[in-house]
Amino acid sequence: MKEAIGTGKTVDDAINKGCEELGLTREAVQFEILELPKKGFFGLSTSPAKVRVFVEKSKVDAAVEYVTEILEVMGVHANITVKQEGSNAELLLEGEGLGVIIGRRGETLDALQYLSGLVANRLEGDYVKITLDSGNYREKREKTIEALAIKIAKNAVKTGRSSTLEPMNSYERRIIHAAVSQIEGATSASIGEEPNRRVVISSTNPRKYPPREGGRGRNDRRPGRGGNRGRDGYQNRDHAPRAPRDFKRSDEEKTSAAPAADPSSRPAATRPEEGKDLPLYGKIEI
Repeated sequence: MKEAIGTGKTVDDAINKGCEELGLTREAVQFEILELPKKGFFGLSTSPAKVRVFVEKSKVDAAVEYVTEILEVMGVHANITVKQEGSNAELLLEGEGLGVIIGRRGETLDALQYLSGLVANRLEGDYVKITLDSGNYREKREKTIEALAIKIAKNAVKTGRSSTLEPMNSYERRIIHAAVSQIEGATSASIGEEPNRRVVISSTNPRKYPPREGGRGRNDRRPGRGGNRGRDGYQNRDHAPRAPRDFKRSDEEKTSAAPAADPSSRPAATRPEEGKDLPLYGKIEI
């Protein structure tokens, strides 16, 4: 609340002085009479009138004052124009060097908008939505996001594959959903938690790709060498797999199964009794 104490010979004079101190017109203020003018004995001296002139700060005014203070601290000079319709108030910033206010993808502008809304709605009264814009950035950003959403939605319908966008705030996500709803065969949904909540754009009829003929599936792969293997663990051949060998035979079975070796059947170079005293190269017959 802004207020000033005005004094004058009359009540009107006191009110006018209070308005001059506040820099406001008489129609924009309220006043309270503290003391009426009084005349002294025999009209020699008078006591002036005293009036308290005040104006109750609105929520929009509180938001404007907060943004102005932040800009002054940042060393940015900008004019603030207010457009209010009902419970919605838009604060438009105009000036030079406002890029620092916007920030990367509007993150600084969104943060300042959020804080100004908190300051405004701390006052009593109905809720007021504060929107902050600089250099018509909101409109440009909205067109960019809408074009991106339409492009990705058409690609999803064409390929049958879904795409996940970067994290966005609730305002930008609503723009994405509205744009995707215009594309037949495309749908969108939000996933994740704030502040990393994002939009997934996909097709309502995703394509199913058939397996390759004569190829192998991913489930049929087995580690190791030897080519393609089926689910039974053997190579894919026309004949039946061999029976596993029995390596637990007794010594008697091994003796009876192995034929007696004939020394005469060995090559001359491997006969120990014939090539015992010969030199290394003398064992080879030419």
